[in-house]
Amino acid sequence: MTVHVDVVSAEEQIFSGLAEFVVLPGEAGELGILPGHMPLLTRIKPGAVRVKVPNQAAEELIFVAGGILEVQPGLVTVLADTAIRGSDLDEAKALEAKRLAEESLRDRSSKVDYAKAQAELAEAIAQIAAIQKLRKRGH
Repeated sequence: MTVHVDVVSAEEQIFSGLAEFVVLPGEAGELGILPGHMPLLTRIKPGAVRVKVPNQAAEELIFVAGGILEVQPGLVTVLADTAIRGSDLDEAKALEAKRLAEESLRDRSSKVDYAKAQAELAEAIAQIAAIQKLRKRGH
């Protein structure tokens, strides 16, 4: 059994196709969505969305910087603030973004938007974790 999955960001459609299951970072922990899952609407946190495509050994890995998950009969939609295919993740850029966000949080004298800096830090850390997951899988 499969379910149609769409992963979209404000910029583009990242993935559209059939999947045996989807795993993603929900607010209360990792969510697993199988065909026939009950309807659901929930926020997702920065992290990796894993899509198991039929007849494909490796899962599709997509980094999302948060967003909304909607599950309807036969359709799973991930509306992401930002979405990047696992193969397009850039570890050097993510590490630099993490360093800059940490620097902003330490610099108490500047007029830093702490909520924005914390969100940027969380996003960079989630990207780095997704890159490390990809590397472990041998990509």
